[in-house]
Amino acid sequence: MWDDEAWMRRAIALAAPRVGLTGENPAVGCVIVKDGAVVGEAATAPGGRPHAEELALERAGPAAAGATAYVTLEPCGERSSGAASCGERLASAGLGRVVIAARDPSPLASGRGVERLRAAGIAVEVGLLSDEAAALYTAYRPRAER
Repeated sequence: MWDDEAWMRRAIALAAPRVGLTGENPAVGCVIVKDGAVVGEAATAPGGRPHAEELALERAGPAAAGATAYVTLEPCGERSSGAASCGERLASAGLGRVVIAARDPSPLASGRGVERLRAAGIAVEVGLLSDEAAALYTAYRPRAER
């Protein structure tokens, strides 16, 4: 069975080819695992929408309940469009745990995604392979921190 690092590396590998193709949004990878098997996975779509978490949840369907999501960047806590945030979507899916590689400096995410998940009773871990994931966000961070 794979371990947390292996699943996060898979999420990073999904995101890497999308760097530079997601507009103003970051390239994110998300892998949803239940009982040792992938039930949904995705990267941010070209142009930046839909987000990786949205696509992975759609693919996982009801199997996401109780699963673990591995996400390369903190899920958004709110959306500029007013649509449900990735934090809300992950919480609504009933995930048991979310493992995040890197925090998002954007005001729409910074801490808010983690707060939403924890408020929903979901176990959240932040920082797994953060150095490896950071390479995905060298161009995004300066834009997000404005």
